[in-house]
Amino acid sequence: MAWDRNQMAARAAQELQDGWYVNLGIGIPTLVSNYIPEGIEVTLQSENGMLGMGPFPTEDEVDPDLINAGKQTITELPQTAYFDSAQSFAMIRGGKIAMAILGAMEVAENGDLANWMIPGKLVKGMGGAMDLVAGVGRVVVVMDHTNKAGESKVLRECTLPLTGKGVVNRIITNLGVFDVVDGGLKIVETADGVTEAELRAATEATIVD
Repeated sequence: MAWDRNQMAARAAQELQDGWYVNLGIGIPTLVSNYIPEGIEVTLQSENGMLGMGPFPTEDEVDPDLINAGKQTITELPQTAYFDSAQSFAMIRGGKIAMAILGAMEVAENGDLANWMIPGKLVKGMGGAMDLVAGVGRVVVVMDHTNKAGESKVLRECTLPLTGKGVVNRIITNLGVFDVVDGGLKIVETADGVTEAELRAATEATIVD
């Protein structure tokens, strides 16, 4: 057993705190908007110039002009504000965003993050990830624990080009939750049906007690 994508997003939503401005990355993190806990008011920010994103639309709510940074259609809220990308990145670089929840291809035990390219594969560009990891207060990564070959993506050292060095605070995978601490990763919790031994066995990174 392990968490599916929606359960991972729901667990990441537990990281949200009332009053925070939060950026959700492409992939699993975009699902977090559907699981914001009751009683928690957060304002979701998108690099392409939107503050106050609503949840994903139903079929009859779809507006092709309303998209997030991952080109997915979204909804607006009564308090939604729009602006250009320069102003959006000024918010990010100026430390106005409390937390970013991002996807990753690899993450290392010291908090290094690789989430923007695989050498030899066509990419559209860095996007906002490099600015986000440098400018926000807290970085939470949500990702599958292993690749399709069953190899760990939670590593001693990243092998792919880095997005940022020492930037990740917490890692949420389909197998469990880690914090980045001195000397490696500390287990916070295991996913439903996953034992601590299974979590350790699937992790290349150093786990400290």
